[in-house]
Amino acid sequence: MTDQLLTEIDHVAIAVKDLEAAIAYYEETFGATVDHREVVDSDGVEEALLKVAESYIQLLTPTRDDSPVAKYLEKKGEGLHHIGYRVSDCGAALQAVKDSGGRVIDEEPRPGSRGTTVAFVHPKAAFGTLIELVQE
Repeated sequence: MTDQLLTEIDHVAIAVKDLEAAIAYYEETFGATVDHREVVDSDGVEEALLKVAESYIQLLTPTRDDSPVAKYLEKKGEGLHHIGYRVSDCGAALQAVKDSGGRVIDEEPRPGSRGTTVAFVHPKAAFGTLIELVQE
């Protein structure tokens, strides 16, 4: 039996075409406000993080046509893109996925938004869900 590597839910990511409209919806409907906003050039996205308890709703929109989120929107439309789980050691969690025979998108952890270290697990390894491992 493996030790518990996931410590909590970091965020639920939602791909949107219009970031400003999505932010306005969450503000007007739920009173949620933006806690952090950032352009992540390496992923070709702009994100807005809305704090919910100790986790976030991450609204994502592409900043270029060749980004994974742009491709996702074109293929599947707006909606749930991935879930981010907090881990204390991104490298160890990523290695655990590899050791179990799982497919990964990132072979090594890399810098994420808000100063985090992240790695993505391929949805084919995780029952159709794209998983982001997030180390704060």
